[in-house]
Amino acid sequence: IEEEELRKSLSELVEDQCEAVGKRVVRVTDGSNPFIAIPLLLNAATYKHGILTRKSHADMDGKRTPRGRRGWKKFYAVLKGMILYLQKDEYKPDKDLSEVDLKNAVRVHHALAIRACDYSKRPNVLKLKTSDWRVFLFQAPSEEEMMSWIFRINLVAALFSAPAFPAAIGSMKKFCRPLLPSSTTRLSQEEQLKCHESKLKQISLEVEEHKRNPPELTPKSKETEEYRLKEHYLTYEKSRYETYISLLQAKLGAGTDDLDKLEASVFSGEGRDGPLRKTHSSPSIGQAHGLNGRAGHKHAPDSCS
Repeated sequence: IEEEELRKSLSELVEDQCEAVGKRVVRVTDGSNPFIAIPLLLNAATYKHGILTRKSHADMDGKRTPRGRRGWKKFYAVLKGMILYLQKDEYKPDKDLSEVDLKNAVRVHHALAIRACDYSKRPNVLKLKTSDWRVFLFQAPSEEEMMSWIFRINLVAALFSAPAFPAAIGSMKKFCRPLLPSSTTRLSQEEQLKCHESKLKQISLEVEEHKRNPPELTPKSKETEEYRLKEHYLTYEKSRYETYISLLQAKLGAGTDDLDKLEASVFSGEGRDGPLRKTHSSPSIGQAHGLNGRAGHKHAPDSCS
């Protein structure tokens, strides 16, 4: 298909979908790939906002961020839809996004947030790994806020990340991660849970198969490195889907759409010192996805794995 024709057809499809739901949109394109040009729904629900200090740890595909771009920078963070906006100015619901806000935005579809246990230079730091394997460190003002950010980011990712595409099939032995769609899932919460469970079962079998067939070559060979990369990927994906499943099980089992209450009950159930203090950012998820309140995390939100 001609590139211009492809762009036109995709653009029309996106605009038709957006007009159907009656939402204001702004288009953001990453590079020249038309498949990554997606609309950001400006009227999407806001799940949390507050001060975060960011450090870029790794760029796309896990490549270490150059030293000159690793510094800590303070932002006013807003988790809106499946986008974490990092703004220079304080959050205002009716304020339009600037180009700088869009440039600093981080997509959290298929992402995983954990406590950064291997980083000791600053307290209350969480690690966020995105779908394209970028890694960010975020310092929160307190441990409570750090846990809340982990809680919300992971639940949003678990609830709304669309099912992954099947891995590509080819004759090359080089390991390549499958593409993860940035669109919002159309599955119900129960169907989303079953989808995650099916994916976890598949990955668990792949992990077992992978470990049964280690390379019989020198430690520094290309095949050994490919084996190591695939093992790291499978282990990470297994952990991610285990987290998503625990989150959705907690959400469905709690019998409430109030995610403030869900967060408090989950953390108190893990032996924490009572319910978390309510933060001033608990709007309704129901505006976009049929929930009210904030996101939650049951499966080892402060896990160091």
